[in-house]
Amino acid sequence: MNGLKNAINGIVNVIFGLKNATNGIINAIYGIVKAINGIFKAKNDINNSIYGIFKAIHSIVNGMNGLNNAIVEAIYDIDKCINGIVKAIQLHLWHCFNSNHANTMAINGIYMSFLMLFMALLCHL
Repeated sequence: MNGLKNAINGIVNVIFGLKNATNGIINAIYGIVKAINGIFKAKNDINNSIYGIFKAIHSIVNGMNGLNNAIVEAIYDIDKCINGIVKAIQLHLWHCFNSNHANTMAINGIYMSFLMLFMALLCHL
C-alpha cells in the first residue's frame, strides 16, 4: 500500500514539476519579449536624441543667421546716422555764411542726427 501511495505522490510531484517548468518557460519567453521591446524602445530613444541634437544645431545656426542679420542692420542704421551727421555738419557750415535762422536749423539737424545715432546704438545692443 505504501508503494502505491508513494507512486501516486511521485506522479503528483511530476505533474507539479511539469507545471512549474511550464510556468518558468512562459516567464522566460515573457522576459525575452520585454527585453526585445526594451531594445526597440532604447533604439527609438537614441533616434529621438539624435533628432533633438540636429534640431538644436539647426536652431543654433538659425540664431547665428539672425544675429548676423541684426548686426548688418545695426551697421547699416549707424552708417545712415553718421551720413546724416556729416550732412547736417555740412549744412551747418554752409549756413554759417548765409543766415541765422538757417544756422539754427542746421544745428538742430546735427543734434537730431546724434540723437538718432544714439537711438540706433541702443536698439541694437
